[in-house]
Amino acid sequence: MKLISFKHHEEVSLGLVTLQGVLPVGEAGQLLGLEVPGNIEELLAQGASALAALQSLQEKALGNNALPWLSEQEITLLPPVPAPQKIICVGLNYSSHTAEVSREQPKAPVLFSMFNTALAAHGEEIPLPPIATKFDYEGELVVVIGKKGYHVELAAALDYVLGYANGNDLTARELQSLSTQWLLGKSLDHFAPMGPYLVTADEVGDPQTLDLEVRVNGEVRQKANTAEMIFSVAEIISYASRHFTLLPGDLIYTGTTGGVISGYPKDRQVWLKAGDVVTVAISKLGILENRLVDEV
Repeated sequence: MKLISFKHHEEVSLGLVTLQGVLPVGEAGQLLGLEVPGNIEELLAQGASALAALQSLQEKALGNNALPWLSEQEITLLPPVPAPQKIICVGLNYSSHTAEVSREQPKAPVLFSMFNTALAAHGEEIPLPPIATKFDYEGELVVVIGKKGYHVELAAALDYVLGYANGNDLTARELQSLSTQWLLGKSLDHFAPMGPYLVTADEVGDPQTLDLEVRVNGEVRQKANTAEMIFSVAEIISYASRHFTLLPGDLIYTGTTGGVISGYPKDRQVWLKAGDVVTVAISKLGILENRLVDEV
């Protein structure tokens, strides 16, 4: 299933995205007499039973033109998980990226975090603050955790995944390099767009088989497959859970591949600027696109 969080007539809802359009889950559930989660928070709290209810709703709804179908053009998308408790990020997780920034391949996942205020939705304009100028893109696969996990065994790690989304870990490079902590360069407001969809794990299958491509104003800048990750999704989940508890709705940005601007020779580094459009396309997950604008 493809799920979205969206706003329509000032009401925030959970939506099912189908070939027939977007179905507001709560409203459709009432009309069909089904108990379904009305928003992503209810889905995360209810877990597997809520997913089963959504699957039943989708089966009953398709072809029923009496339901309140919407088009994606008439709604305002939100990040699929607008308020996660944790945003966990993985650095240096592709050999092509470690090579271009002259870093050694890590022996364990390099983890750091971002704040909720960094999230943005597909189609949302990203303001570039005057505090920095060296703005860079990092297209990434985002994992959405579906159930509580602590000391998760590697073999069971993917059972803890609710689904996946496209992500862009936008970075202010001069802020990132101010210290050994990357937080400032990574957590500027709206610098972690994700979406448009949360695609459930059953529909995606093996997360290490996905093609990823990043384009700036239509020009391909990054191109890879998630099979090239140094640490797989399962390894990241298992490793992180040995240090802290993973909770439903936690996000994991799994790292970027080669091709970032900071990996270019200095005489070829043309940083992102207002007016640029950055697109992150991942197979099975759709396309995340955001335009950059000057902060006002």
